[in-house]
Amino acid sequence: MDKLNVEAWVGREGRDASSVTDFQAQKIHATVGKGAAPKSGDPLPPLWHWCAFTPTETIDALGVDGHVRGSELLPPIHLPRRMWAGGSLTFHRSLHVGEHLERSTRIRSVVEKQGKTGPMVLVTLDHFIHGAQGLAIEERQDIVYLQIPETYKPPPKKSLPADPQERIEMLETLLFRYSAITFNAHRIHYDLSYAQKVERYPGLVVHGPLQATYLMRTATRHKGRTPFYFDFRSVHPMFAGTTCEIAVQEDNEGLALWTGQDGHQCMQARAVWEETQ
Repeated sequence: MDKLNVEAWVGREGRDASSVTDFQAQKIHATVGKGAAPKSGDPLPPLWHWCAFTPTETIDALGVDGHVRGSELLPPIHLPRRMWAGGSLTFHRSLHVGEHLERSTRIRSVVEKQGKTGPMVLVTLDHFIHGAQGLAIEERQDIVYLQIPETYKPPPKKSLPADPQERIEMLETLLFRYSAITFNAHRIHYDLSYAQKVERYPGLVVHGPLQATYLMRTATRHKGRTPFYFDFRSVHPMFAGTTCEIAVQEDNEGLALWTGQDGHQCMQARAVWEETQ
């Protein structure tokens, strides 16, 4: 991509509409839920809206990796590895199971960089999710594109700063179900041969959004309510067949959270609640 083409995509917009039906909520709950499953009209647990706005392209539109080859919104970046690297969300009001949802999306930036492992492109999207009562969620999504290395070269490991308070087994069946409820065909999450032989990972890769969903669930349980602001960033891949460790620390600003594997960080997150008036 040349500089002119990169700049031409900034500001491009898209719109879509959907909902999380009662039946969908049951399937999401069966994958990542705790307690009783929410029913039609109940508040939608935070981050479950990711299961509403899923791809609708046909199979012949998918690339070798399972991602859509072309998009009216996203620029045609010719780097083969694509990852949801992180994001942030501001929650203005609750959404509900069965509620009609509308999402508008705008490309905030497209940045080309030379990283430690080669060229990379970072695409940042702004999403605005509206429900029946108006704007409910403002969301930033960071997507990174990279070259695939000849051998797996993980980033340096950082130790978890606190002892894990929860452990979740990252079973292959869990990854498959999360791919199913988000309609995510990226093969690194369910096709071991592809993950190892093509993208050079040592195993199936745990979804970043799945880790973020568990961290959000922990944060919500910690305070008994959804945070006003939540951000997350992947710092090291997590792999199936091991245990996801969840650690938290309170501070003056809110709650710092991490997912970890074998004692090292995989995702960093922060949850902040509004001051009580």
